Amino acid sequence: MLPKYSTIELFFGFLMSSINYSSAVLAMLIITLSSGTHRAAHAMPADDTPLSTSSTDVSWWSQGEDKLRHIVDDGVPSIVLSGYARHGRNTYTAERIRELNEKAWGLGYSKIVRTASDNEESLYGLAIYDSHYKPQLMAGYLHQWMQPLGHGYEAGVGLTGLLISRADYFSGVPFPCILPVASAGTRKTKLMAAYVPRLSRSKGNGDVLLMFLRAELD
Repeated sequence: MLPKYSTIELFFGFLMSSINYSSAVLAMLIITLSSGTHRAAHAMPADDTPLSTSSTDVSWWSQGEDKLRHIVDDGVPSIVLSGYARHGRNTYTAERIRELNEKAWGLGYSKIVRTASDNEESLYGLAIYDSHYKPQLMAGYLHQWMQPLGHGYEAGVGLTGLLISRADYFSGVPFPCILPVASAGTRKTKLMAAYVPRLSRSKGNGDVLLMFLRAELD
């Protein structure tokens, strides 16, 4: 019997399904590797007998599947609101910045869990207007190392492995990317930022800081 999903979970599913099946498999591989790298060190049997490559691969894959299932089934739902993309003033010319869109309005949905060490893992889907006023779709996995600041506030830094679909790259075919992320706020509501480094020495291309707000729905 298939489980029932709320409207907002279906919206998240729609964002994820906008990226084709092969891209979804790639996303699972990213998550699997992120979980397997940490846990493989503890997978050696007590008699120090090496694990076979095939059994290790199955273990990593199973851990990745378990991680996905845990976040989807047990994660706290949240809404993501995007609104600002700052293009680097030292990497873009002033003329170029005037041509670009910095009001990166968008909407997304996320599921969040806390680890045993009180760090944060999440899956998300987000649709925004990109720098050229075109739709940009993103979906991925995020891990943040959290640090309490006192009085109910906390800050975090981490990495996100994601897939991005843009009209100006690969004709809209999703491509993988890993970006640094930072956040500050309360456990339930955070101001977050993702940094896109400069990929070319050309003044027509530079770095971008994408800022967004995430708020839990529970």
